[in-house]
Amino acid sequence: MTLDFDSARLPNDFLNDEHHEWRHQVRRFFDKEVIPYAEDWDEAGDIPDELWTKSAAMGILGLGYPEEFGGTTEGIDIWHKNILNEEMARIAVGGVGASLMVHNIGLPPVVNFARQEIKQEVAPAVIAGTRRISLAITEPGAGSDVAQLATTAKREGDYYIVNGSKTYITGGMKANWFTTAVRTGDAAAGGVSTLLIPADSEGVSRTQLDKKQGWWCSDTATIYFDDVKVPVENLIGEENKGFRVIMNNFNWERMGMSAAMDGAARICLEDAVAWAQQRKTFGKRLADHQVIRHKIAEMVRKTQATHAYLQVLSRQIELGNQDAAAIALLKVQCSQTFEFCAREAMQIMGGISYMRGNRVERMYREVRVNAIGGGSEEIMRDLATRQLDL
Repeated sequence: MTLDFDSARLPNDFLNDEHHEWRHQVRRFFDKEVIPYAEDWDEAGDIPDELWTKSAAMGILGLGYPEEFGGTTEGIDIWHKNILNEEMARIAVGGVGASLMVHNIGLPPVVNFARQEIKQEVAPAVIAGTRRISLAITEPGAGSDVAQLATTAKREGDYYIVNGSKTYITGGMKANWFTTAVRTGDAAAGGVSTLLIPADSEGVSRTQLDKKQGWWCSDTATIYFDDVKVPVENLIGEENKGFRVIMNNFNWERMGMSAAMDGAARICLEDAVAWAQQRKTFGKRLADHQVIRHKIAEMVRKTQATHAYLQVLSRQIELGNQDAAAIALLKVQCSQTFEFCAREAMQIMGGISYMRGNRVERMYREVRVNAIGGGSEEIMRDLATRQLDL
């Protein structure tokens, strides 16, 4: 048996023929439309706009969204989403998935909590790939601590007047709307609301953040709000209850990131194994050296344990049981497994893995953004202990 991306994945008895066909279709699409060009896009720092409409036609953008907005929910479950995130990891250019799928953190608050008129304006266009939406929460002075955000929205008649800034906003340069966390009340979580802010509103400006360690092709922005007038109708959910709107989607974001990191770890394993089997040192293959075999064994052990953890929690979510503490710790497990496999793959592959154009080199540069984004490892541990009443 060849040890690779697919064979290292544990069997899953909950997958049926439709799931396997979905994987086949998604892989064929990425192999044709994305993987041959992804490295060049990364080097250029940009992704062609047509990828959004192509992905929409493929059903990728609308996966799990209501049919009334152009999405697909019938027969769709968490395994379809996991498969998509795993297959996206095979692109081995994380910025592609980060930008292409950023609507999965920006759009759900709109679909789940906004007024129907707002849903109809925004959701169909985003799902069709003709318009884009980003999530604007992180601020220069408040990262993972959402309750401490300082961007204000003061009610004046039929409008909120928004002042402040957001930073590290994925997809922020090309977004048409920002799902934005603002302060409408007192300090802490009880004074947070969520507004949908059109990017072309007067007083909105943005600057590109392009000096990044990885995710070069994913546009990242700082957004500035200077007396921006936002209609009261653009309130998502209730005033001063926006923290619930924001937190509602965090578990799904973390599950998606976990599935992607699970796949990324197996990419590192696959490339390390292939190199160890062909490279010779001291008269024999690298794979024949015990120290290398032990490194690979540890990579297999960690990736399979992590994949089993992902499967168990995915099944629990499918049954209606979302355990926020377990999901937070799963994200930590996945980011640490990914980091371990990226490091060990580089040790096994040596100098070639340090050169641009190598999948493992790109993966290594993307470890930290996965360990920090969606809630850092430290925040995840703290969240878990609070959920466990420690």
